[in-house]
Amino acid sequence: MSRRSKKATPTGTAATRPTVTVCRGCCCGTLAKVPRLDHDAQLADLRTSLAGVASVRRTDCLDACERANVVVIQPSAAGRRAGGRPVWLGQVNDPGAAADIATWVRDGGPGVAEAPEILDLYTFTPSRRVRHELED
Repeated sequence: MSRRSKKATPTGTAATRPTVTVCRGCCCGTLAKVPRLDHDAQLADLRTSLAGVASVRRTDCLDACERANVVVIQPSAAGRRAGGRPVWLGQVNDPGAAADIATWVRDGGPGVAEAPEILDLYTFTPSRRVRHELED
């Protein structure tokens, strides 16, 4: 059994919305790894387009550096009840991909709305350890 204690489940409006986690660590969000993208603008655009719809958070590293830039969409409470699970997207390196993510999340995200087919190109499954670290 893990020595880590589970964090309390948040209550209120934020708990009912999807969460979009944007990696901005050692590789994701850097010009050295992904040179032709305005990383700050990508994060700002997601925050602006999803204001009031989803929580958008920045994290230092999701440990999937080979797939920079990584974005994880966690379902809302309704999405989880409908069977939705977090969706990991890698190589989100163009404005169109971020716009497709925002549209999907505005439509409800995992478990509520079908993801645009184009996002299948970005979807990947990280290691179990990495998935559990994000959930903790």
